[in-house]
Amino acid sequence: MADRSLRGIRLGAQSLQSEEGVVFMERKEHTYLCGTCARETTLTFAADAEPPAAWECRTCGAEAILQTPEGLAEVDRSGEKVARTHWDMLLERRSVEELEELLSDRLAFIRERRGEGQDPTKEKKNKKSA
Repeated sequence: MADRSLRGIRLGAQSLQSEEGVVFMERKEHTYLCGTCARETTLTFAADAEPPAAWECRTCGAEAILQTPEGLAEVDRSGEKVARTHWDMLLERRSVEELEELLSDRLAFIRERRGEGQDPTKEKKNKKSA
């Protein structure tokens, strides 16, 4: 073992594989046009791959649309969900009239409690001082 020397190579310097005998896939370039900044972006995809209709613009981050020979491609937005707010979900369960009635009942209860001196924070302070 002592008569053999271990030899190494530099890390990351060279690949041990060659491109000999490798057949590359056919490629096709597709151009995307940003509606915000009017920048054209060219991307390369495999020839048999279907390019997406929209791509994020590298400059402004807006949506860039695929350019086809017929014009701009149409983006399918049927799968996108609209964000629902708490108010939307509340309106699914109650009407505006019911909500106004509940609000007036709660405000009356709070005003009545404060008017009679039943504020829990004031009761605790009075008990501590006694």
